Amino acid sequence: MDKKILVVDDEQSIADLIEVYLSAEGWKVLKFYNGADALACIEREELSMAILDVMLPDIDGFKLCRKIREKYYYPVIMLTAKTQDIDKITGLTIGADDYITKPFNPLEFIARVKTQFRRYEQYNRSGTGSSPGIIDIRGLSISRDTHRCTLNGKALTLTPREFSVLWYLCENRGRVISSEEIFEKVWGEAFLNSNNTVMAHIGRIREKMNDSGRKPKYIKTVWGVGYQIE
Repeated sequence: MDKKILVVDDEQSIADLIEVYLSAEGWKVLKFYNGADALACIEREELSMAILDVMLPDIDGFKLCRKIREKYYYPVIMLTAKTQDIDKITGLTIGADDYITKPFNPLEFIARVKTQFRRYEQYNRSGTGSSPGIIDIRGLSISRDTHRCTLNGKALTLTPREFSVLWYLCENRGRVISSEEIFEKVWGEAFLNSNNTVMAHIGRIREKMNDSGRKPKYIKTVWGVGYQIE
């Protein structure tokens, strides 16, 4: 399937410029200047990625991201002129995969789009004749190759980031892993002391698993150290 990328930005010049960059790579761009039209597109089109401006005249980018994550797992990149860390953390914790601040370098922008496609395709690639990478832990089954996760036979709806965090914990079960290590391995960026992104993702995973934070069956918090699946 040809890649379709949703681009939403109320600054027409920015949206048009992004369209030029993406189209030059051979990708089809569905471009909108407001959230309402973008929402309609999300519901009718089979998308490969969404690039969402945070500040829109009607429905903001965060709400669009939440709407996408109710049903879809493709990469979401948040785009904004804001530089506050809280905005970046908000975007990442609600399911966004990356966060780009305007103005941006076109080459870096395209590189980050390609990185998100590579990561998404890596986690969704089916096995090709070899045994699939599957881990089973007390009723929790997670497959790296099919990107499926079930708990006691019931499918868990995880975002790509949540899946990556859970897979990394399962892959390293028995070892206590720091938030810094999880962030740097899953997000591929340097960890900041004030960054609570990992904690927020762990909380969301536990919620979806109905796993108590106080008496966890699966993801244990080792206070002052990190997280562990025993």
